[in-house]
Amino acid sequence: MSIFDDFSRFLETRLDEFLKAHPHLEMMALEEQLRGQEEDAIATLATLKRREAELETAVLETAKDIKRWHERIAKAESAKRLDLVKPAKEREATLLRQGNHLWGQMKSVKSRLAETQTLQQQIHAKRQEIKAKIATAAQTANQTAPKDSSTTGWHRSPFESKPLDPLEESFQRWETEAELEELKRQMGK
Repeated sequence: MSIFDDFSRFLETRLDEFLKAHPHLEMMALEEQLRGQEEDAIATLATLKRREAELETAVLETAKDIKRWHERIAKAESAKRLDLVKPAKEREATLLRQGNHLWGQMKSVKSRLAETQTLQQQIHAKRQEIKAKIATAAQTANQTAPKDSSTTGWHRSPFESKPLDPLEESFQRWETEAELEELKRQMGK
């Protein structure tokens, strides 16, 4: 094992410990991962829809070509143009194989599209569930967290007057009176 493997394993262990100690962060990381998966699913859906449209167009074009060659075969047979009938039938058979292949691809894309839509909906639902859990955990943490004096009131102006408790007020009045008495004595000398 190299030092990088050891260091990587150490970091993964520390990260796991940290996430276990802070489950809301683990949920946030999971929500972020689900967001990425949902974006991937949406991108895949867009790609599959484009491919589905391309295949539908190709199937319709192939069907038109098959119809055209079928009509040509009928014309050639009625005109007794046997030299054109066989190659036309071969062309029609090739187009039929091509149409069947395109049809199979389209069915496969439609199936994948339905599966991806279901997956995207499941991911979205799970993501909403995680978001709700995060909100609940944050709300619970705010209600149960002890107030830290180093952060309490950090948003308040230091010049705001705070109501004093009666004992504090009594001591401040007494200290002020004592300072005034001391000043009077010093001035009287």
